[in-house]
Amino acid sequence: MSSFLLDLRFAARVLLKNRGFTAIAIGTLALGIAATTAIFSVVYGVLLSPLPYPQPDKIVRVWETASDGHHMNFADPNFEDVRDQNHSLQAIAEYAAMLQSVSGGQQPTRTMVALASRGFFDVLGVQPVIGRAFAPEDHRFGAPAVALVRYGYWRQYLGGNTDLASLRLSIDNHPVSVVGILPAGFDFPEASEIWIPREIYERYPSRTAHNWHVVARLANGVTPAQAAADLSSIGARIREQFGGGKYMIAGAAVVPLRESLTGSVRPVLLLLLGAVTFLLLIACANVANLMLAQGAARQRELAVRAALGAERGRLIRQFLTEALLLSSISGALGILAAVWGVNGLLALNRDPLPNTQAIGINFPVLLFAMAICVSLAVLLGVICAVRATRGDLQSILAEGARLTGTASGNRLGRILVTAQLAAALLLLAGAGLLGRSLLRVLSTDPGFHTQHVLTLNVALPDLPNDAAKPQRVTFFNTLIERIRALPGVQQAGGVDALPLSTSNADGMFVVVNPSDPAPKTLDDFGKLFANKERTGEADYCVAGDGYFETLGIPLISGRLFDGRDTASAPQVALISQSLAQAKWPNQDPLGQQLEFGNMDGDPTFLTVVGVVGDVRYESLEQPPHPTIYVNYRQRPQRASNFNVVLRVAGDPAALIRPVQQIVRDLDPTIPPKAATFSQVFSASLESRRFTMLLMSIFSATALILAMAGIYGVISYSVARRTREFGVRIALGAAPAQVLGLVFREGMRPVLLGIAIGIVGGLFLARTMQSLLFGISSADPLTFTAVAAALIAVAAAACYLPARRATRTDPLVALRYE
Repeated sequence: MSSFLLDLRFAARVLLKNRGFTAIAIGTLALGIAATTAIFSVVYGVLLSPLPYPQPDKIVRVWETASDGHHMNFADPNFEDVRDQNHSLQAIAEYAAMLQSVSGGQQPTRTMVALASRGFFDVLGVQPVIGRAFAPEDHRFGAPAVALVRYGYWRQYLGGNTDLASLRLSIDNHPVSVVGILPAGFDFPEASEIWIPREIYERYPSRTAHNWHVVARLANGVTPAQAAADLSSIGARIREQFGGGKYMIAGAAVVPLRESLTGSVRPVLLLLLGAVTFLLLIACANVANLMLAQGAARQRELAVRAALGAERGRLIRQFLTEALLLSSISGALGILAAVWGVNGLLALNRDPLPNTQAIGINFPVLLFAMAICVSLAVLLGVICAVRATRGDLQSILAEGARLTGTASGNRLGRILVTAQLAAALLLLAGAGLLGRSLLRVLSTDPGFHTQHVLTLNVALPDLPNDAAKPQRVTFFNTLIERIRALPGVQQAGGVDALPLSTSNADGMFVVVNPSDPAPKTLDDFGKLFANKERTGEADYCVAGDGYFETLGIPLISGRLFDGRDTASAPQVALISQSLAQAKWPNQDPLGQQLEFGNMDGDPTFLTVVGVVGDVRYESLEQPPHPTIYVNYRQRPQRASNFNVVLRVAGDPAALIRPVQQIVRDLDPTIPPKAATFSQVFSASLESRRFTMLLMSIFSATALILAMAGIYGVISYSVARRTREFGVRIALGAAPAQVLGLVFREGMRPVLLGIAIGIVGGLFLARTMQSLLFGISSADPLTFTAVAAALIAVAAAACYLPARRATRTDPLVALRYE
């Protein structure tokens, strides 16, 4: 230990003596450690840390599977059969979540409300911290509605009132009693604040009404694969008993809950972790080059110590101690910077991540950072110690420790430069591919206009019965008319699903004949849909007058909705161009009649009166879905979550307050949410933009470090070969010849690194193909541009030391010969 302390004190003196080297080395390593630790903290929190439930590895998500293998949510009868007949689950439950208007607290809120069936909290192993859980009598149709609320919601909107008997909420215009408070960290389904029993709502008897998510807890000793086999056998029996069809259950899929929660973000996080690892390696290579240069400069010191009896192992231990001190200081600074970096990452990423509460600089992340520091210390120490202590140190004293060197004297440094360039190319290629993908996405025609458009979302309660339809229609009519009367509003309309923010409901429709009777029972629907040649699949969208004009969705043929389409008029529909081409190729679809009552319970036939352009609803990256539009005046049932869109002459943000006030005047219990369509459009690209931004930052940093590494190696080589260049110039070498010599030797590892990077990039880029849009992972333009940029940067880094070599004065270089 005393020997180690001596080494440590000597290492501190060495670092303090070379303040410039120390500052650059610590800054470079701290940057790499901070970036790596920050990204790893997110990866660990989201992908690796255990979910905050008892025995989380036993909790699984369950889906129905169709005959073609795709996953579907559960229908009520299928869920009941699986719940009652399985032999592999301890508990199983249905759930769903939706954004609803909630009043009764300190102010009306738009809150995510979850419906949870019996057994939901048994599956997750979560109990209220205040009050009680749901009782068996709460889980029945028509029971008085009770709720469990999240701890944060209780504190913020219910004032932290512990007298739960006095807490009453209004959800969906239904009175709800608060009976318990759930823990603050509980967040399932994601972003939910209130949970109510699913059974108080009616059961859907159809076996193809796939409305419910399902979560389950495995029995002891049962694997997900075994549970899937058990549930699939139940699904096969259901299909055999009740018939087939595309939407009928054929089996079941069972996936660990963590995997189902993180499946969409896993590729991005692993990509970022890989990118930041390359950045750390580049930083490490830079510091290694600096330490090699320092080691060469300390050869006389090492020779003196060797002459005084120091063995090579003793000298190597000294280098290891210096590297450990350097990496420890860098690690401490890097961890402090990583705390800020994690907060910055979460602020930059506006898309919520699963298990966010586990993200932070916790003990496992600190262990990871410490492991990085120790690994870097060993790596840097061994490389530099072996390089600096090889050969006969005694001969250095005999030669007077003159600064000499040859073209091959810095071979290890050039190898490190090659590795740096290869890693930098990988990062730049990744950023380039993501950047080109983003440009392709932005160049995609969404089918509508976003400029000068304001959106207003209002969450209304579900209609209790058909008698309430006129009141709902009157509310929408009044709202849109008053908005149209505002100064600056050019056009206004409404729709239930806003493009790029929510998805349309989808299902199967059927083309009918005028002589076909309207279905009245489930059997009638079954007979009507039995002819597969007349059926089709489409999204179901509720819109109104002015919606298509406001967003600039083109009319292809026929007419749009107008004042003729009242509740008492024949019901009409508009269809998208893709649906017209798929169902009626080379035909005129106008006048065709459709049955789509399975979407909203209205069996009235719809007459096609117009064809409109395709709209990308889910995202710009997903192709447009065939869509059937109905008028909210005729079918307001599914228009509970309604969006008003208005086109204005000036800045749409200036009308946010006026339109919100109109909603409050009409119904003060509805909390309106307004945003410009440009904000909606930007939010839809947030995940792709976030990934590209981080990759760009990492690749730019890598490029700067690689440029510094090339410059350092060439400068050091030129300094060591000063006498050689002096001799060459004294013997008649032209400056251009010396310049070419330095350039050739400097660019050789650069070109080799770029070649290795291209080969590796073509291989590794395949792993990010799922993140690309419209381009191949082997896009030649991207790789060519990146290689050309690296060559240009490397040439610039080589030029300055090469130019300095041409100005060597032979008399100065040979003065001490």
